[in-house]
Amino acid sequence: MVIELIQTNPKISILVISFIATFFVTIIRYFMTDREKMKEIRERQKKLREDMKKFKNNPEKVMEINKKMLEDMPEQMKQSFKPMIITLIPLLILFKWLWDVFSATSLGKLWIWWYIISSIIFGIFLSKVFGLQ
Repeated sequence: MVIELIQTNPKISILVISFIATFFVTIIRYFMTDREKMKEIRERQKKLREDMKKFKNNPEKVMEINKKMLEDMPEQMKQSFKPMIITLIPLLILFKWLWDVFSATSLGKLWIWWYIISSIIFGIFLSKVFGLQ
């Protein structure tokens, strides 16, 4: 029944599936990310970028500021990897299923582009709604 619905209207189906998958990823990101810590890091990075602009003629000072910026990278990576690990397997399974189902529709191989574009748009929208800037 689901496959028949998809095959009769593949464009709307991929939009709905894209929204559901993006919503799932956003919810996981919302609960798995320490938003306060990420906000602190972003504010610190913003201040360091401003300092870099002030001292752009002083290479030694720029290198020192750059080192400080790089110190935050491991924490940022840790915060982004936690939700990614949880969502990776379900999304891989979803993509395999989507490949099998949508390759037989009128979209053919274009379904992936429909998915990517719509998930980017939905991702931006849902990130704003959940405050995950």
